[in-house]
Amino acid sequence: MSQELYQAEIVARAKAGQQDSRLEPHDARATVDNPLCGDRVTVDLALDGEQVRALGHRTRGCALCQAAAETLRRCAPGRDRTLAEQGRKAVAEFLAGGAPLAEPWRGFEVFEPVRAYPSRHSCVLLPLDAFVAAATGRDPDGR
Repeated sequence: MSQELYQAEIVARAKAGQQDSRLEPHDARATVDNPLCGDRVTVDLALDGEQVRALGHRTRGCALCQAAAETLRRCAPGRDRTLAEQGRKAVAEFLAGGAPLAEPWRGFEVFEPVRAYPSRHSCVLLPLDAFVAAATGRDPDGR
């Protein structure tokens, strides 16, 4: 499984995702945890109105979670924060075997090998959950 999942680009993004890129000051912040595996992601947003100017994160988790957070840091700037939920849904559908991703979420196509491991989908989706929570002001449970 390791060789199948941890291809060179995922490993490179995971290494980049280990760096703390938190934003100070920030306009929105959310932290989410996966209690089953111990992964934790904090996402900071710097906003210009509704547009994401910058996204920072601190990720303590597996390589897939770190790589997904780094992918999100690259994809989100310049996008309207109201697209956060749409992006999370698109990536979840892609991982479940759905259609190819459209911009700006195409960077998540690197996680195609994860499709075969449904138990690892949550690792890729956790940073997106934090993004949705920060962008919408709702807690990760949708309240």
